[in-house]
Amino acid sequence: MQPIAPPAPTRVGPPTDSTRAIRHRPRWMTIGLWVLIGAYGITLACLALWPTPVDASLHPLLSSVTEQVPWLTYARIEFAANVLLFFPFGFLFTLLLRRAHYVVLPAAVVVTVAVESWQSLVDERTSSILDIVANVSGACLGILVAALVRLARR
Repeated sequence: MQPIAPPAPTRVGPPTDSTRAIRHRPRWMTIGLWVLIGAYGITLACLALWPTPVDASLHPLLSSVTEQVPWLTYARIEFAANVLLFFPFGFLFTLLLRRAHYVVLPAAVVVTVAVESWQSLVDERTSSILDIVANVSGACLGILVAALVRLARR
């Protein structure tokens, strides 16, 4: 007669990395993220690398807005637009690169410095440190929102 082995101990408490089942993202979601990143990349390239200011046609509208709302200056509108421009960068890449999310912020810094460097070489465009700050801030907000989305899904 063989001895009976004692039952395996049961784990109490939240799962750890070694006990947690690996959650796989559905293939359609990964493809969707890549499609969104592609569309965003094309839009970002067009806006950032366009040889003339992209807001030139909006100048009458921006002037009327700043006249109606004096605290909403052109500089504030431009800063907010730059924050919004890089929000998808942080958000989409953080969702896509689940395990390597730590590269998103350095990548945003590299991309925005490259864009501003290119704009400094073009006669009709101007580069600005504030644009870099706004772009990186937008990427940080996107990273934060993506992290909150992940947290809410768990």
